[in-house]
Amino acid sequence: MDETKPLKVRLTFCVLLVGVSLLFAAVVTDHWAVLSPRVEDFNATCEAAHFGLWRLCTKRIQMQEQGAKERGCGPISLPGVQNCSYFKHFTPGQSSEIFEVTTQKEYSISAAAIAIFSVGFAIIGTICVLFSFQKKRDYLLKPASMFYTFAGLCIIISVEVMRQSVKRMIDSKETAWMEYSYAWSFACACSAFVLLFVFGIILLLIALPRFPQNPWETCMDAEPEH
Repeated sequence: MDETKPLKVRLTFCVLLVGVSLLFAAVVTDHWAVLSPRVEDFNATCEAAHFGLWRLCTKRIQMQEQGAKERGCGPISLPGVQNCSYFKHFTPGQSSEIFEVTTQKEYSISAAAIAIFSVGFAIIGTICVLFSFQKKRDYLLKPASMFYTFAGLCIIISVEVMRQSVKRMIDSKETAWMEYSYAWSFACACSAFVLLFVFGIILLLIALPRFPQNPWETCMDAEPEH
């Protein structure tokens, strides 16, 4: 038996917990993408927006001249009056008509639903690893590794759906948004995918039984026939 296996499992689990934390941060925050209209008058105010899976926040800020090629509204970090509202299809009583016209409702719902699956897989995987720390329950590491891998795949699919949603918003003629950039919540989701997917596979390799180093090890360890 590999005496370093418990240490490897714990180290891998620590990295996976970082991935789970990044996953939760990405899902609950609303800084996936930043949108801004094209601005010609730099002495006026403009309205930029940032949004996530559930909520849209708009901010009216004072435009500052940046350069000949940079005509967007922002940066979003400038002080201004901010107004946030949840998407209308998640909270039927709230108002978000402007965003509802410019985005595809199916994209938003799909990205959120897939992200929820990712969170569920990550939670189940974490529970399996915690139970595996009890004596003679190493067999739970294999399903845990698969759950973490599935969580990583789900969040990267959600990222791609969100990316397509932003692209279609920018290309739409019905929207005033002309510029966009991805923000830190988007980066958290991508980082979570890398950690959950890669270290989920590493956890699976650790959980697999050790292959014999010599051809005769399997024969020597076999039980004698009666």
